[in-house]
Amino acid sequence: MITQIRGRLVEKNPTEVVVDCNGVGYLLHISLNTFAALPSDENITLYAHLVVREDAHILYGFATKTEREVFKLLISVSGVGPSIARTMLSSMTADEIQHAIASGQVQIIQSVKGIGAKTAQRVLVDLKDKILKTFDMDQVSSPTNNTNKDEALSALEVLGFQRKQSEKIVNSIAKEHPDASIEKIIKLALKNL
Repeated sequence: MITQIRGRLVEKNPTEVVVDCNGVGYLLHISLNTFAALPSDENITLYAHLVVREDAHILYGFATKTEREVFKLLISVSGVGPSIARTMLSSMTADEIQHAIASGQVQIIQSVKGIGAKTAQRVLVDLKDKILKTFDMDQVSSPTNNTNKDEALSALEVLGFQRKQSEKIVNSIAKEHPDASIEKIIKLALKNL
């Protein structure tokens, strides 16, 4: 019903924004990625999706059409509601989600808060073909071992962190960001250590 909102940004929070369109303020729930992509000026355009429930009509806003389409696909899966889909889009970019689903990386999907093993499997089973078809992606294989990972581990050891503790965190970072540079791996690891 409501597919796009263009207007003046009145309020901006990491989880929601209020956009004034000709005197009417629309509250849109957003992901952290959309929050980060919002321009600094007041005039914005967000792509929207309206979720109608028994007790509420909730408007979700997205910076890109791709993010909105991934959201729609996610909420089509049994067990994945709008709040879990928004959490997923806050944890990863739309491209990372597409890649994880297309390559069958259940552990990345399962790493999102609120998604268990069964739901993660259901997301992969229900959406793999749709993702490959909708976004015209080729079948992708799981990422190969990241050589930057080993160098980042060595650097963290030099900084005084224990190898076992660092290894768990660096492995999870390498799974989430397979193309990450050594610097990015170290920065992300330091946030978690």
